[in-house]
Amino acid sequence: MTLEYLDEIEAPRPKPAAHKSTPPFAALRAFESVGRVGGLRRAAQDLGLDHAVVSRHVRSLESWLGVPLIDRLQSGGRLTADGERYHRRISAALAEIAAATSDIMRPGEQGPLKIWCSQGFASHWLVPRLGRFRADSPGLEIEVQPTEAKPSFAAREADADIRYLWGEATPESLFAGVRWIELVRPEVMAVASPDLLAAYPPVREPADLLNLPLLHKKDDEQWRGWLAEQGLTGIGPMPGLRLWYNSMTVEAASRGQGVALANACVLRDQLRDGRLVKVEVGRPVTSGAYFFTTRADRWSHPPLVRLRRWLTQELAE
Repeated sequence: MTLEYLDEIEAPRPKPAAHKSTPPFAALRAFESVGRVGGLRRAAQDLGLDHAVVSRHVRSLESWLGVPLIDRLQSGGRLTADGERYHRRISAALAEIAAATSDIMRPGEQGPLKIWCSQGFASHWLVPRLGRFRADSPGLEIEVQPTEAKPSFAAREADADIRYLWGEATPESLFAGVRWIELVRPEVMAVASPDLLAAYPPVREPADLLNLPLLHKKDDEQWRGWLAEQGLTGIGPMPGLRLWYNSMTVEAASRGQGVALANACVLRDQLRDGRLVKVEVGRPVTSGAYFFTTRADRWSHPPLVRLRRWLTQELAE
């Protein structure tokens, strides 16, 4: 049990209020965020509000409905069965409000095409090529937000999300009311600068990589997974520099600080100009895929159609 909910466990069962036909919109928006991001504190960050404010909104909604929406005996703010059913319908309703608002606005007032994607994909792949897409889309304003967070499509935080998901996961596990396509499933490879490799004995098999400085994203799980695909398990401690983003491990590798794991999409330019080279050992490993996701009702929006087709064509090359 987290301290986040200790002050709410003994709350009396809420009683319905019959004097209004709909709950306050702020309470609905707070509840939608709690269910989408998985917790009151995360929802507070998502909405840019204080945790106590979000908590009060949710409790007022429960009082209005007369039904508990959050199981406060469970850590993480898990929704009750009633809460899950209500959340599905509220999410759909907020998405419809956003769609109706977008549809009625004149084209010049709809704002830029907002794209969310990972920092590495943005800096190493998308931005260097975005000029070609803009040249084919005159007058279209574009806003790229590099982030590891997932957007709220219901709140129109993003028009499109480009995200790498590990294993067999798909955007359905993250979003409701969306459509998506798999863009590419690239190889994940070990890379290093030529100078670093020249300073160490030749790497002839995957186990030899353990004798080189390894670069990790947050922890060593990526390296352990990649080496397991090569048949190496039961490995002891794996020291090395720990960085929070793959783009940082790639940058550190290009500066000779160690061996990084990254996929072929974000490495294409560095491999081409020789800043990095692939360590040619082991079998090819494909650990996940990039997905393009939009709200289902915006799937046929012309700028999104053009962006989706352009991404598919560029990544196919």
